[in-house]
Amino acid sequence: MGYYLDNIIGRYKNMRSIRELGHTYTQQYALVGIGNHCVSNLLPVIQYLQLPLKYICCTSEKKAKLISQKYKGVKGTTSLHHILNDDTVSGVFVAANPHAHSQIASEVIKAGKSLFIEKPPCENERELNSLIDTVKLYGSQHIVVGLQRRFAPATQILQKRLRSEGKRHYHYRYLTGLYPEGDALLDLFIHPLDYVTFLFGEAKIKVVETMTSKDGGQTLFLMLEHQNITGMLELSTDYSWQDAQEQLSISTDNGQYLLDRMERLDFAPRHSAILGIPLEKIFQNKATIVNLYGRNGFVPTIGNNQIISQGFFSEIQVFADMVENKRDDDHAFDLESVKQVYTLMSKIHNCTSKK
Repeated sequence: MGYYLDNIIGRYKNMRSIRELGHTYTQQYALVGIGNHCVSNLLPVIQYLQLPLKYICCTSEKKAKLISQKYKGVKGTTSLHHILNDDTVSGVFVAANPHAHSQIASEVIKAGKSLFIEKPPCENERELNSLIDTVKLYGSQHIVVGLQRRFAPATQILQKRLRSEGKRHYHYRYLTGLYPEGDALLDLFIHPLDYVTFLFGEAKIKVVETMTSKDGGQTLFLMLEHQNITGMLELSTDYSWQDAQEQLSISTDNGQYLLDRMERLDFAPRHSAILGIPLEKIFQNKATIVNLYGRNGFVPTIGNNQIISQGFFSEIQVFADMVENKRDDDHAFDLESVKQVYTLMSKIHNCTSKK
């Protein structure tokens, strides 16, 4: 019995290994930007997938030379046009200074290359509409906007379960430390705002309140109304970066979901009631919590890496698979897909500027 079991396990491992080795990419790619986010999150995935990366573009000649030394087979360059004029490059990852994203994205689209653009893809609704018009004018390429929470494993589970459940309301808390180096709404709060529009669709602002502390901390309280659910959001830079918090609780007819920083997704079934009387007050049963997703910190596999749980791995793989025609073009992640969040941010800006 032991021999047959070992044989089955060995064959399964061999098949899995062959499948992984056969998943190769042949198109050429370029990366624009070499900041901390690129080095920490994007490049490790690109290297793990063995994407043929031909260029890394930056603004410093010194960095360009060092890139060629550090990353074997990759050319460091300061010329975006050199990359765009190279017909062998099919896909371009853009993760440069956010203020330059719109202009770079426009040039990539005009060059007829597929585009992965990190958030924020542009600075306002006007620039977004201009990019969308550019896509329509020059032809539709494969485009993915890098809002990585959309690609997180917990998101896939949550989306699937929410489709079949009656939704009631949600509460989202996104709390960080001070952010003096940029626009908190565009650079930080875009994440939770995009996430709720991605999960629940178009939103109308019912209530908006803002508070600013003496040291520059900003807090935004929102009540949003979607087609079939209403939510409360607290978005703030008045807390701490060392203990940053992100929690989304969703109440449905079946129970309550709690998503903690994309790292853990739990579900608590709703307790029964008769004529509005909660039976849990009569029968003292222990609360049931079902864990739907969570990383196993004990097993050091790729699936238990934070790059996977946060969605960075899947967003790059989805883009590469589109470029290589290994999956159909998914417009759920393109520039059109972020119109709702930019409209929402524009309305929030208008509401807060009047106060």
